[in-house]
Amino acid sequence: MSAPASDPVARLRRSWRRLRRLPGGVWLFSRLVGRAAPYTGTIKARVEELEEGYARLTMRDRKGLRNHLRSVHAVAQLNLAEETSGLAVVFSLPPGHRGIPVRLEIDYLKKARGTLTAECRVPGGIAPLPEGPEGEEGRELEVEVRLTDAHGEAVSEARARWMLGRQPS
Repeated sequence: MSAPASDPVARLRRSWRRLRRLPGGVWLFSRLVGRAAPYTGTIKARVEELEEGYARLTMRDRKGLRNHLRSVHAVAQLNLAEETSGLAVVFSLPPGHRGIPVRLEIDYLKKARGTLTAECRVPGGIAPLPEGPEGEEGRELEVEVRLTDAHGEAVSEARARWMLGRQPS
């Protein structure tokens, strides 16, 4: 079953596959994601790698993301974790499905300084929901996101719970 042209997941996949090969394409794709989700776009994360079941993003440390302790603000880290989990989950959705975060939690392990890298894997992929009334309730999926600094040391670990459902017809 192929996805309709209006399927946002299919558009995301097509955009990534087309743009990632072009000079400046990764930057452009990252900005487009930020425009689609304006608040998320404020952290100016860069999508480094994106495939079904996996996303890796980076976020430069800059003054606008810092707290009074001169480290990356806790909410900027959570925002990066949410964006990373969202791309990993949405890129893995079967045609005609959608997802929305319903819970985010994070443990801060040390002060975050410098460029941060966030990685998320969707374990085992995402099976399609049944059509009809059984699939309308949706189901939850929890994924983990690890944020590391330039030395590869973990600065925070997040869990994002997503509610998955079918796109309305």
